Amino acid sequence: MADKYLVQPDIEFINELRATGGESLKSCFQCATCSVACPIAPDRKPFPRKEMIAASWGLKDKLLSNPDIWLCHNCGDCTAQCPRGAKPGDVLAAIRMKAIKEYARPKFVADAINKGKHLPLLLILPAVIFIVIGLLTGFLDFTPERVHGEIVQAEFFSQWLVDIVFVPLSIWVVVIFAMGLKRFMDDIHKNAVAEGKTDKQTIDTKGFLAALVRVIPAILKHSRFSECSENNDRATPHMMVLFSFIALFIVTAVFFITLYVFGIHGPYSQLHPVKILANVGGIVLIIGAALLMKQRMDKTDEVSTYKDWYLLWLVLGLGVTGMLTELLRLADAAFLTYLIYFIHLMLAFHLVAFLPFSKLAHLVYRTVAMAYNEYSGRESSNA
Repeated sequence: MADKYLVQPDIEFINELRATGGESLKSCFQCATCSVACPIAPDRKPFPRKEMIAASWGLKDKLLSNPDIWLCHNCGDCTAQCPRGAKPGDVLAAIRMKAIKEYARPKFVADAINKGKHLPLLLILPAVIFIVIGLLTGFLDFTPERVHGEIVQAEFFSQWLVDIVFVPLSIWVVVIFAMGLKRFMDDIHKNAVAEGKTDKQTIDTKGFLAALVRVIPAILKHSRFSECSENNDRATPHMMVLFSFIALFIVTAVFFITLYVFGIHGPYSQLHPVKILANVGGIVLIIGAALLMKQRMDKTDEVSTYKDWYLLWLVLGLGVTGMLTELLRLADAAFLTYLIYFIHLMLAFHLVAFLPFSKLAHLVYRTVAMAYNEYSGRESSNA
């Protein structure tokens, strides 16, 4: 006997999806071509047909707790094969952004991040924070400082000032993700049990962590992208951006430790191994972001929304301002060095502070969803 489900359509949810990239939703007539065409959909309860049906009916709760919306990599195969032009990949992308807003609190921050009209205020916010704290603490010094004849931008924005802002900011991000992921894990497990995607009744922490370790190599290699035919060329620039962020995170962590543990201050030689990693990471970040932007402009059949371009311009801006700061410092252009470094810090603030609320949060939610899918035994099941 089939399970019964009380349908409670949410018209507002449907309208929000259609306004944020899923305007083609109502073109779907549920033929299931998308689920057949998708090369990465599991055999057991494949997507995205069931998600398209739920979205058409406005079943918000059923969709936002569904781990399958994160297993989709928006590779475009389903959209290319859809006989009605319903663009299932774009619809699922819109659903994912709604899920990010649902799990990241406070919600008004997510609303501000994903609406272009709030961008001027968001750009001003970090500048005000840095300047006010810098003037109150005395860590903001407009006098050029030099070490061994070289400009040191950290003497303009003292390293203490940067860390006073970014350390609490990082803690804020971790707390928001922790609270969101707790609800996210509970919801996707309930969904999987209710829809017969798993036989496990509870989540074993040790087993889940083991599954997480198993999926990390696939994430780093972008194995799923390689299975797609329409957008598999997106894998390379996507990997470039991912690995550059990893490299730059390592660089930041190393310099943080050398400064506060060993008391070693910069500037560092250009031949320093960590400095080389930083330079390579910055160059790769710029190239990867530029390629992603070009590919998005070339794909005129795919929906591009404000949230997509906000993230791409942010990533490109971080790479460009980071490299320009270093080049201008080496060129002994003090004023321009400080100016570009200031802009770089503002962009870095955006990346960190708004990470749980922006499209970039998919790095966390998709990783957890893929680990849960591995843990659930769904892929290996013959059911």
